[in-house]
Amino acid sequence: MSKVIVVASGKGGTGKTTVCAGLAVALAKNNQKVLIMDCDSGMRGVDMVLGISDKLVYDISDIVSGGCEYSDAVYRVSPDLQLFCVAAPLYADDEVSPSLIKEFVAKARKDYDYILIDSPAGTGSGFVSAAASADRALVVINTEPISIRGCKNIKARLDELRITDQRLVINRFDKERFYQMALYEDLDAVIDEAGMRLIGLIPEDVRVIALSQRGALTGNWSKTGMIFDAMARRLQGADVPIIVK
Repeated sequence: MSKVIVVASGKGGTGKTTVCAGLAVALAKNNQKVLIMDCDSGMRGVDMVLGISDKLVYDISDIVSGGCEYSDAVYRVSPDLQLFCVAAPLYADDEVSPSLIKEFVAKARKDYDYILIDSPAGTGSGFVSAAASADRALVVINTEPISIRGCKNIKARLDELRITDQRLVINRFDKERFYQMALYEDLDAVIDEAGMRLIGLIPEDVRVIALSQRGALTGNWSKTGMIFDAMARRLQGADVPIIVK
């Protein structure tokens, strides 16, 4: 039975999609069978980050509307990994309802070890649809007050949805810039204000951004790949320390 994780952020631009895709790749490299679902209707990007845009014919709206079979819209990302993707609709008007997302996830659970759901930024109807079937949530932030305010909004919505297993991912962290900006005394202050336990601290790495924009994230994506691997192992219950560099 799959573990279903929604990856969310309170505002756009945190790097949520790259985090979701990078974690999916790391889990697959750790011999897990992984499905990544893009639920960001109208802003879909998972297919681009994973380099499968040219393969796409169907998306999740085609499945739930009966326009195609379940298997037709599930695309294997790489022949070397047990990593699969379902794309979001290209247009926001085709957003899929929470009940239909639940129906799809219920069918997919038996086939995968992990299902990662890339949620739209914010707390609107798209987020509710994406989170409807989740067992746990990862909330991606940057170390900025606006991002952390968004995280608090997401946390409140997750609490309403009774998704109590919530973890924080700090993305694009630059230690020197963090202390130069002096918005927070230290990382503990950020974590305390966000109100969630930290599961990942991902450094600013232009190579990861470049690889994701080229659709090459399944390749060797530098030392940051080790951070994603550590996050994947934490998700699986391993006691892996978080190191600030």
